[in-house]
Amino acid sequence: MTVRTMRSRLTKDDIRRLVKSTKDEDRATAAHKICRMIDRTPLSREERQSAEEIMKIMANDAADLVRRALAVTLKNSPHLPHDIAKKLASDIESIAIPVITASPVLDDDDLIEIIRSGAAVRQVAVASRKTVSARVVNVIASEAREPAVVAAARNEAADFDEGAYNAALKRFGESAKLTNSLIDRKTLPVNVTEKLVSLITDEALGRLIKKHELPPQLAVELAEGARERATIDLVDQAGQAVDMRRFVQQLHLNGRLSPSIILRGLCMGHMRFVEWAIAELAAVPHSRTWLMVHDAGPLGLRAIYERAGLPQRLYSAFRMGITLYHEMDYNEEADDRERFSQHMIERVLTKFQGLPQEELDYLLDKLNALSAPPHKSQRAA
Repeated sequence: MTVRTMRSRLTKDDIRRLVKSTKDEDRATAAHKICRMIDRTPLSREERQSAEEIMKIMANDAADLVRRALAVTLKNSPHLPHDIAKKLASDIESIAIPVITASPVLDDDDLIEIIRSGAAVRQVAVASRKTVSARVVNVIASEAREPAVVAAARNEAADFDEGAYNAALKRFGESAKLTNSLIDRKTLPVNVTEKLVSLITDEALGRLIKKHELPPQLAVELAEGARERATIDLVDQAGQAVDMRRFVQQLHLNGRLSPSIILRGLCMGHMRFVEWAIAELAAVPHSRTWLMVHDAGPLGLRAIYERAGLPQRLYSAFRMGITLYHEMDYNEEADDRERFSQHMIERVLTKFQGLPQEELDYLLDKLNALSAPPHKSQRAA
């Protein structure tokens, strides 16, 4: 960028302050204005080269304030030259951290070099970026200090693969900060949830069970009290199961695929579980079961129900649940499921008082959990 071009876009005072001022604050202000112009204004190739020379002058300024103005203003910019970004990333922390955390021009090799520098605060900055590749996450999990591994676990944009999970748990599996951060991730591989079970507290185990799918056999064992301090609701686990066929097969093999658990699943809106459970008991393919449950009318439902060996005393409850499912144009999303469950449980409790006490207690507990206090506007109405 020529002096003439610069003067056409900046005031003479900005140029003078950047080059000649002995006051750090004045040079920092000028640096900020120039950096904003460099980032936001279309520049020719020649102008871009000149701008890079000006940024190098800023990056070598003796005043921290000037270098920080450069780092903070261009931390998100693709126009920050790679060599200057690396220089800033190795500067003092107040200058380096914004660039390490945000700069898109730092590549995986740069980030891995920063991790291996050993400075925990810089490792955390890498782990907190908007995107962190699996390659970088593996180095964090295998080599970084605990705060950085925890920061990566808390970062949904950090791409954990099986190796990274294993490395993190091997090194810091006894850290509640790490295990709690893993539990709070939106998704976890089933094998990771299985490993976490033996490492975490009762409270953390409850959150893990509620939020993530467990391996079917482990779910059954916990429900049966294989671990004395924890039992789980297999119906809730059914709602989380990715491989529903395997889940219901495991329940069946363990003698847990009972009419009671299927009815509970229906009341809680887990229709996929109900379909697969009936298919498993009836030894009928899921696709055919689905048609008989949903598209073949009451005779189709009764036929598949009886083939599954389910008790006649519960047939009316099942039929009512399927009817309600279609009446509501039910979509198995969280909000819709809660609405469906509340209606379904209320109907079962009012119309089927002959249910065993255990079932009534279960449904009452679930209804209480689903029922929320009305908003002020609703009470006023």
